[in-house]
Amino acid sequence: MGKVRDILKFKGGAVFAVDPSITVYKAIEQMCERNIGGLLIVENDRLVGIFTERDYARKLILKGKSSKDTMISELMTKNPFTVTCDSTIEECMGIMTEKHIRHLPVVDGEKLTGVISIGDVVKQIIQDQKAIIEHLESYIHQ
Repeated sequence: MGKVRDILKFKGGAVFAVDPSITVYKAIEQMCERNIGGLLIVENDRLVGIFTERDYARKLILKGKSSKDTMISELMTKNPFTVTCDSTIEECMGIMTEKHIRHLPVVDGEKLTGVISIGDVVKQIIQDQKAIIEHLESYIHQ
């Protein structure tokens, strides 16, 4: 099975990150502009949290808070689970399933190198399975 580096090779290492001092409203605007479901929160070049649509729904809307008056640092998930480029797709699936999360920041030591989503993982699994099937079909026809 593939590794996180395989996903990043195809997807690229672009990371959309914001400072913890911005408002939730500004974060949601950025998520909308980029058509993404989560933002990484970085302070002094260090990953300090992640903010997702789920955080917005559960921690802001249901608590009656205002997105224009609430800082992202109040709602972000602190110290998010992370993976490395050497993590396997199987490990990522396990973390995502067990922890009920859809985004995993990718780090190299303390350096943020990317982020993968559950959609990225599913695409990689499909590509891996397709390659296996093609290999087996080629073997059978020899």
